[in-house]
Amino acid sequence: MKRSILIHPDPRLKKVCAPVGDLTDDLRKLADDMLETMYDAPGIGLAAPQVGVLDRLIVLDCVKEEGAAPRPTVMFNPEIVAASDKTSVYEEGCLSIPEQYGEVTRPAEVEVEWIDRNGNPQKAAFDKLWATCVQHEIDHLNGKLFIDYLKPLRRQMITRKMQKLKREMARS
Repeated sequence: MKRSILIHPDPRLKKVCAPVGDLTDDLRKLADDMLETMYDAPGIGLAAPQVGVLDRLIVLDCVKEEGAAPRPTVMFNPEIVAASDKTSVYEEGCLSIPEQYGEVTRPAEVEVEWIDRNGNPQKAAFDKLWATCVQHEIDHLNGKLFIDYLKPLRRQMITRKMQKLKREMARS
């Protein structure tokens, strides 16, 4: 089931999410809903707070090559356990901040531990777009948005645009 994506500013997007305890069918269904919502948007990542659920759950799929098989990835309680000193800069966007972008500098490579949808612990290294995306989504779980990395004036400008967008959406 496709879910509604919260638009910034929304207080739920600034909250630190609670760790997921036992994996339930409801949580697995939430993960499936989030993947459907992400693909439909279209996006490459989505965090539970973006659909109004304050649990530590993210989904991502950064496969962009034409004809390549999708790699939907579900992560419960993801945690960055190592990060490279080398950094990379990507122009990031966010489904909760539509049509706004900004260059963000992050570690070029990260190692992440998480629980998969079957309750099994996983650990993997990510680089390139996958590294940026997983860090961006984990930031959401900690109440941080990509615009928090931008200069204050740019951040305020984007926030005002989002407030205007939300007013227009409320009218229609």
